[in-house]
Amino acid sequence: MGEIQKNKDLIRQRAADGDLEGLAADLLRAAVANNGNWTGLWDGVLARLLELPPDARSRIADGLVTQYHSDQAGPNARQNALILLGIVSRDLPPHDRLTAERLSLLDGISRQHSFWWGARYEHLIEAELAAGRPVAPAVVATVRRSVLHAYQNEDLPRTARKLTEPPLNVGEAWAEEALRETGPAWQRLLTHMATATAAKPSLKWDKQAAALVDPLGPDRVREAVIRWLALVGRPRTFELERGRYEPDVNSAYDPYNANALRGLAWLLSLLPAHPDTARVLGALVETSLKKVAGLGPRNPKVANAGVNALARIDSEAALAELARLATRVTYKNTAKLLDAALEARAVALGLSREEIEELAVPAYGLTEVGRAEDRLGENTAVLEVQGTKAVLTWSNASGKPVRSVPAAVRRDHAEELKELKAAVKDVDKMLSAQSERLDRQFLADRTWSYDTWRERYLDHPLVGTLARRLLWTVDGTTAGYADGSLRTVTDTPVTAGTEVRLWHPVDHTPAEIVAWRDWLERHEITQPFKQAHREVYLLTDAERITGTYSNRFAAHVLRQHQFHSLAAARGWRNRLRLAVDDEAPPAGRDLPRWGLRAEYWIEGEGGEDYTDITDSGTFLRLRTDQVRFYPIGAPENWAHCAGGEYRMWLRDGAEPVDPLPLTEIPPLVLSEVLRDVDLFVGVASIGNDPTWQDGGPGGRFREYWTSYGFGELNQSAETRRLLLDRLIPRLAIADRCTLEGRFLHVKGDRHTYKIHLGSGNILRTPNDQYLCIVPKSNPSAPQAGYLPYEGDRMLAVILSKAMMLADDTKITDPTILSQL
Repeated sequence: MGEIQKNKDLIRQRAADGDLEGLAADLLRAAVANNGNWTGLWDGVLARLLELPPDARSRIADGLVTQYHSDQAGPNARQNALILLGIVSRDLPPHDRLTAERLSLLDGISRQHSFWWGARYEHLIEAELAAGRPVAPAVVATVRRSVLHAYQNEDLPRTARKLTEPPLNVGEAWAEEALRETGPAWQRLLTHMATATAAKPSLKWDKQAAALVDPLGPDRVREAVIRWLALVGRPRTFELERGRYEPDVNSAYDPYNANALRGLAWLLSLLPAHPDTARVLGALVETSLKKVAGLGPRNPKVANAGVNALARIDSEAALAELARLATRVTYKNTAKLLDAALEARAVALGLSREEIEELAVPAYGLTEVGRAEDRLGENTAVLEVQGTKAVLTWSNASGKPVRSVPAAVRRDHAEELKELKAAVKDVDKMLSAQSERLDRQFLADRTWSYDTWRERYLDHPLVGTLARRLLWTVDGTTAGYADGSLRTVTDTPVTAGTEVRLWHPVDHTPAEIVAWRDWLERHEITQPFKQAHREVYLLTDAERITGTYSNRFAAHVLRQHQFHSLAAARGWRNRLRLAVDDEAPPAGRDLPRWGLRAEYWIEGEGGEDYTDITDSGTFLRLRTDQVRFYPIGAPENWAHCAGGEYRMWLRDGAEPVDPLPLTEIPPLVLSEVLRDVDLFVGVASIGNDPTWQDGGPGGRFREYWTSYGFGELNQSAETRRLLLDRLIPRLAIADRCTLEGRFLHVKGDRHTYKIHLGSGNILRTPNDQYLCIVPKSNPSAPQAGYLPYEGDRMLAVILSKAMMLADDTKITDPTILSQL
């Protein structure tokens, strides 16, 4: 306070003495004292300065120029001189004082994501505007982003309002594409798009948008907007500087442009419906929810705008996108919007939520299950579903297959070709979504009438490609689809029925399960996910003793962010554990069909001094504890994020609720919940990481890594072992492989190797020396032939390692050779 008053008095005294050049030096010393921060009470110093008459301020400006060029001035002093020069020059006639230097500082600002308002950079920009010079678009973008900070002075927004050109911020590919549209009508439309700051568009906003579209033409606008939105998420056209503890701003959306993206999404829902509209909006939702380091989802508000836009479009394609996104989106608020949109559509049609999801799946041009044929001139295109992918093939007039798209099709049928290629992508996305939806039907415990089931599942052009690879129970009889009809395990046709359910192995004897596994292999059916080979988790003696909780998956160390993503994908609620004094509930999953809630108790693992955390303060790893079940409405348990006792949080006079005995949990529910937890451990455990043989930070996880990486097999690994026992005799390397206990033994020419069936880790004989091989993701790598189900990445890793080690003299990777 004293320093501030001293400077106010100094301004008055210097002005009275006429020593205004000396005052320039005093101001620079004040800038050092306030660290270049003219905020709070320091703002009064500037106010006193601006009370001086124009001629006095002009002399101060000249003094600042002199100080700028003095030998004693360093970089900070020069920057402060430029800022102060802009302040004291306010309302003065334009004058060429340090113009080149000011432009150089502005160039540096253009590479910043934003600046703190206390830096007073707006005065540099005001000086440019006063001189009649345009402000560089990249500087305009920085100013607009800075205005969006929670705190600001009055000057910065006032300056920003003067920067009306360009209507969007440069730096993003989609925005720069949009800015290429010239003419005042386009500029007015883009300017209106940037006003989309609410959660939903108002009637006034819609009306104004429609009026701006009219002079341009709805179809022309739709085509342009779809083209722009297809570019969203591409790398920035120029990178911004990133501070040490800042999020990855170059992967995030420009926050000013994000408002325009919301507006463009809303705008599309007002324009004539088109298949590309739903596609681009669905892609916008997913792109906007992709994670950015240090930030989380890129921009959930844009994702929500995409959902709202889809909900406003009355078309089959829009409903299909909503249903597809509902199976993929895990971000809580967006998932709620999707649920509400589908629920509203279901109510409007008098259907249940499950029924609307089934009816929302389009055929995408398929005229029979998994196949469509289109004649384009003298050429024929065949779109066919093969496993999890749609494949487009061509034949010429004589019926001979051709490898690539015929030139005549490219020339004469460009639009039809574009739509075919788009259909391939649509089918791929929907297949994945429907596979996940079907995998969740076990806990939904749904039943269908036979005719409805055939229409929506078995004979549906797209869903049928999945349903015909699964097992179903028709009036109590298990049936699978082969050779053109439903069949029993003895291949007797099933031609009619009343009620259909999705088959689950927990309801069947081991002999029945093995018989159906044989049936699938005999018919070479690859299931879209584990069903006949699905792990079954029955109560153990230890769990009967503990009574109300299972310790089966306790004491594991998991990578927190991977666990968090997996939990969300499987329908579990979870909160990231932060290294702060805070509490959180356990990971939980509501099971409304059964009136239950499952809990998996976890805690943050950060080392004694909390060193194992991210820059944003999130634990890198978790430790796991019990699995429990409660009635779905019971109060939640909470515990400190860094560990400690879980206690039930009782509010509004609620009474504590005891956990339910595991013996009272339906076997199907227990099995599916424990299977989820096994998946979390099996995928996210540090024991699966072949580079952790040293035990991680300080070696403190060495014992856990060794016990997990080479220890007893869990249920999923046991399933893998049973499959390998049947599969190995068919492999080309069968004579070099044997299964013994927890390991697949592979005899190479250099050594014999042991691959653990749970972790995929490798030991080399004769002394069990660890061999580190980090698997690479390579979809084009050769497969091991027929597999009875898809989705077991560890099985693929084990088989690929076995094939490589069986022919170890051909290994060329230097990191592997150095260990051999």
